[in-house]
Amino acid sequence: MTTRVRHPFLDHPAPLAFAHRGGAAGGLENTVRAFRRAAATGYRYMETDVHTTADGRLVAFHDETLDRVTDGGGRIAELPWSEVSRARVGGVEPVPLFEELLETFPGARWNVDLKTESALAPLLELIRRTDAWDRVCVGSFSESRVVRALRLAGPRLATSLGTRGALGLRLRGYGLPGAVRRSALSAQVPERHGRIRVVDEAFVRAAHARGLQVHVWTVNDAERMADLLDLGVDGIMTDHIETLREVLAARGRWE
Repeated sequence: MTTRVRHPFLDHPAPLAFAHRGGAAGGLENTVRAFRRAAATGYRYMETDVHTTADGRLVAFHDETLDRVTDGGGRIAELPWSEVSRARVGGVEPVPLFEELLETFPGARWNVDLKTESALAPLLELIRRTDAWDRVCVGSFSESRVVRALRLAGPRLATSLGTRGALGLRLRGYGLPGAVRRSALSAQVPERHGRIRVVDEAFVRAAHARGLQVHVWTVNDAERMADLLDLGVDGIMTDHIETLREVLAARGRWE
């Protein structure tokens, strides 16, 4: 069973293939080069994260600090864009502004993890200014942050459930009461959380009964991808973009 399309962001045959950070297995996560490789591989859906610099620039970057993946250092929120822009991911690729990604890949749709409260207003302003409502879905571990974004932007903003909503959906899969935000388009969840199995047949059924797609992150093993597709999930996020393409193509599902 698949859910009906409730927003243009999802207007593509499921299952959706998401290039997680552009395909992080390549070692240059969240860079123009990584997303260009994903696009050349055939991906239309990209996953990224946003933070703001000390002077309010919206950057596509996962961590709070530059230290793990770049030759720079320090907390992004405490650094001006002029300094962040000099850092190089893997020593070679610059950190992009999210606006640059929207401009460089006009055919791509972006699943955006809203990492900080400070990024909320700049992200919504960018979506408004570029009229990217159909191309961006906003998510966060913080359900309240996504709800605030939705209140500011209205129903044209595509959103996914936060942790609290995903927990409510998991409880409903067990036949227990749980709060699930009706304005969300999808539940974007890990297959497991510690010892707890998050995504199973009951979870997918509970999501579909409420018109929600299920997108699972971050799945890098071909066997696990196949098992999840057999459960009826609507999307998979992966670092290994060639592997997911091969799994979907073998099923005649690569679009």
